[in-house]
Amino acid sequence: MPSAVPRIAELHAPPSWGTVDFISDLHLQAADAATFAAWRDYMESTTADAVFILGDLFEVWVGDDAVDVAAGAQDNFEDRCARLLGQTAARLALFFMHGNRDFLVGPHLMARCNTTLLADPTVLGFNNQRWLLSHGDALCLGDVDYLQFRREVRSPAWQRSFLARPLAERQAIARGLREQSEARKQSGAPYADVDSRAAREQLKAANAQILIHGHTHRPAVHDLGHGYSRVVLSDWDAAAAVPRAEVLRLTATGLRRIPLL
Repeated sequence: MPSAVPRIAELHAPPSWGTVDFISDLHLQAADAATFAAWRDYMESTTADAVFILGDLFEVWVGDDAVDVAAGAQDNFEDRCARLLGQTAARLALFFMHGNRDFLVGPHLMARCNTTLLADPTVLGFNNQRWLLSHGDALCLGDVDYLQFRREVRSPAWQRSFLARPLAERQAIARGLREQSEARKQSGAPYADVDSRAAREQLKAANAQILIHGHTHRPAVHDLGHGYSRVVLSDWDAAAAVPRAEVLRLTATGLRRIPLL
């Protein structure tokens, strides 16, 4: 007997929602004040009824207890981010999906910020249409090494073991992983893109036509054939030679990209 296809989570927008924003891949870190400022300005000013953060809000997240260490101190970057999330959630609906950098964001942070954690993938029902939301990393089937790493670090046993380590040790491990990632980026090694067939199959299972995702840092609209397509979110880097910070906005008239810088 064939195995059952896992049920895809669904979220249905209330009739009061007229505008929904999507962002991803901000890779926030204390060393990048410009991108944090762009994100802060956006979060404080957006007129959307709901904001969906589709992964990699943070460059790294080693556990929710990072917020509590020296909480309230001006130099505690994680606490500043948490407070901004909470302030935004006080006036609009805020949703968060794990990325490949911040998959250890947990229930403590979500509760503190009044933010809803979404499964990956999740169908959003809005304006009588079904939109499939994902970070996108699990669909990059060509990145075999990463997918093996992903399976390991997403397992409850690995996460329990890692989170049991002292915070300083976890932060040191994260720095090492970031250095490896940066070295790969500087080497010019190509990154795998989303597999079109896998994306179509996921859309079919979700009874949706359009996939919205991040991860690949290749903002575009891709025709997947057979009536399916995927829309890729932009990454953010306000300190780049050509600064990047973009919101994908969904209204009754469809999708629109909004550059912030």
